[in-house]
Amino acid sequence: MKKIIIAMDGHSSCGKSTMAKALAKAIGYTYIDTGAMYRAVTLYAMRRGFIGKDGIDEEALRAEMPQIKITFGHENGQQYTILNGENVERQIRGMEVSGNVSPISAIGFVREAMVKLQREMGKTGAIIMDGRDIGTTVFPNAQLKIFVTASDEIRARRRFDELEMKGEHPVYEEVLKNVRERDYIDSHRAVSPLRKADDAIVLDNSDMTIEEQDKWLMEQYLKAAAD
Repeated sequence: MKKIIIAMDGHSSCGKSTMAKALAKAIGYTYIDTGAMYRAVTLYAMRRGFIGKDGIDEEALRAEMPQIKITFGHENGQQYTILNGENVERQIRGMEVSGNVSPISAIGFVREAMVKLQREMGKTGAIIMDGRDIGTTVFPNAQLKIFVTASDEIRARRRFDELEMKGEHPVYEEVLKNVRERDYIDSHRAVSPLRKADDAIVLDNSDMTIEEQDKWLMEQYLKAAAD
């Protein structure tokens, strides 16, 4: 099997990361969670007071972008996000970060910095990268592109259950509103909007089990890597 780049794009809370992690583990590839990278930038901006009622202080954030260092660590088979030396995996998954990540991700200089870092991470191949613009902007020549989606309600329920399992107390209606708002912002931003690459394979996993998703994705990988 040849080493390829697998690009997985799609809407929020549709299971991209779960699928990508499982496939990466099964075939020995490196998994890169680009959504976590944007969440880490968002957390940094929140901590520095760059996000307020009047919006985002983009100039302040731009000035400090060179100070934002994002890497990934691994422990007990799990990947976690490191922001300037701190494990912030739990902090970046909360509703407050979720409510601010799409506006941060829409900023041109933020995307430019993250795309540069993502390309550097993936230059050796044998990677699975998921996000919003992997197959269209980061790796437009990826040998396998998957676009994942599911209904708004199902994605909100999955996100709701995930937050509850982490000990949080979300309100379903608020989670659904957040999912829809993120969809709109991601799809309408000026820089690298969320869209299906022309050569991407669509997967609607609204009614699929995790086992069915994994089987389907493995089949797509085997086809692409054998060509």
